[in-house]
Amino acid sequence: MKPFTTLQGLVAPLDRANVDTDAIIPKQFLKSIKRSGFGPNAFDEWRYLDRGEPDRDCSGRPLNADFVLNRPRYQGASILLTRENFGCGSSREHAPWALEDYGFRAIIASSFADIFFNNCFKNGVLPIVLAADVVERLFVETEAREGYQLTIDLGAQTVTTPAGEAIRFSVDGESKHRLFNGLDDIGLTLLHTDKIKAYEVRRKAEARWLFQ
Repeated sequence: MKPFTTLQGLVAPLDRANVDTDAIIPKQFLKSIKRSGFGPNAFDEWRYLDRGEPDRDCSGRPLNADFVLNRPRYQGASILLTRENFGCGSSREHAPWALEDYGFRAIIASSFADIFFNNCFKNGVLPIVLAADVVERLFVETEAREGYQLTIDLGAQTVTTPAGEAIRFSVDGESKHRLFNGLDDIGLTLLHTDKIKAYEVRRKAEARWLFQ
């Protein structure tokens, strides 16, 4: 998992509330557990005019020109700005996988579904909760100015606008540590490799019959 320290990126405004995980990555794409390759199918039913299927090349599919992520000005965006209760619905971890694979490293909203919120930290995506009025102001600024970028500093816990305004956000210490250091659940476990090996040696000595 890639560490998240600072990010200066283009903002894409998804002006919808209650975006559920089936909208983020539809159910037919949940067969794979590789974590990668889901980006082309993120928001599949909104991005394309036809139905997507697993293992299908998306390059020739008809695009929905009205969907915000298909607009030229938002190509290459790495920060998603959206509304309240983002990531509601099922607990599929494929949702943050798809967003990260698409290119989003941070999501700003006034609230998130709890399971999705925690899954983001485990998969290299920073979910940022800001007050609804601040989110509204960022929507206005993003849509008014092409190429609108924000700078996110996880260490300082700030989102800085082009005008230089630093907006603070909260994050708990454990989630900040794992994202800042690029540690998923496996990475956290491997931090204790020496203790795990010592335990295995001790168990083999105490109960040899288990290992025969």
